[in-house]
Amino acid sequence: MDYYLECTRCGSGFDNDYGKQICAKCGGILEVVYKGRLKIPKSAIFWDYESELPDSKYTHYALGGTALVESNLHHGLFLKLELYNPTGSFKDRGSVVEVAKAKEYGYDEIAVASTGNMAYSLAYYARTAGIKTTVFIGGAANPNKVKDILMTHDAKIHRVHKDFSAAQDAAIKYSRRTGAFLAGDYCYRKEGQRTMAYEVAAQLKGFTHIIVPVGNATLVSGIAKALREMRINAGIIAVQARGCSPLAKAFKRRKPIRYETPHTKADAIAVGNPAYGDEAVREIRESGGAVVTVEDKEMAACQEMLYRSDGVRAELAGAASIAAYRKLKFGKGDKAVAIISGGNI
Repeated sequence: MDYYLECTRCGSGFDNDYGKQICAKCGGILEVVYKGRLKIPKSAIFWDYESELPDSKYTHYALGGTALVESNLHHGLFLKLELYNPTGSFKDRGSVVEVAKAKEYGYDEIAVASTGNMAYSLAYYARTAGIKTTVFIGGAANPNKVKDILMTHDAKIHRVHKDFSAAQDAAIKYSRRTGAFLAGDYCYRKEGQRTMAYEVAAQLKGFTHIIVPVGNATLVSGIAKALREMRINAGIIAVQARGCSPLAKAFKRRKPIRYETPHTKADAIAVGNPAYGDEAVREIRESGGAVVTVEDKEMAACQEMLYRSDGVRAELAGAASIAAYRKLKFGKGDKAVAIISGGNI
């Protein structure tokens, strides 16, 4: 669909041939604003939503359309199994949009900061498009994910011996210096990720809550956008590791996000300064939702529960939504969807 870009910080507008995801005037994050009226189909097939994505020439990879099943753990708990995407996480939904736009704009290199899953996903799709990938990854990243990125997808990796926020700063500086396309938790990824909510709506009528593991909070923002587009009222519940919970603290204090040094083994959500944090806090509050924190040991216990009850092998962050569900009280008629975000153990 035809669109333009608008800065969420200063309000500046850019045509869709701008070719970047950060505002040239203030450095703020851009938002995709569609010019036409969305006609969202009732479908659980990712590419049925192509007309609701930013205009581009997309290659139809086999992704999305992930199963939504009722869990054996509890009646009224449904699992959206994003770990069954090609690279094992929900990141594929945004990667195909970012890679398509990078190719459209004529880039031959993508730069990205990642805790693991996003780099794995981007490198996978960029390689098929003939685009090289340079990854900036924090010191706490899962070594198995780093190995996969190197061996399987031929990406160049720079280890940043700090956390994700430092890796993100390094990726931004690198893209400015080299002219590489800056990918990651920005507007085009958000547009691809919002399709998850479209699928949930097609798969489960009358769901009341959606539980989302939070790193950079892009998925929360994308889901909130999709719910507005579909005019669906559902509470968004964000879940963070207790050892890295800047969103939870901001939500509780009703103040802006403050950086927090991550102390969690759930590498996929170990983000101390979420890019979409303040926006996510607002979206969660407006939806009537909540922010829940869980201990690493609670996520680990839920990994085992998921495997024994439903045969699902989630990574630590992928089981975070189950840990949050177990801490909350739901009504008899509630239907809660827990996003099982990844399975890259």
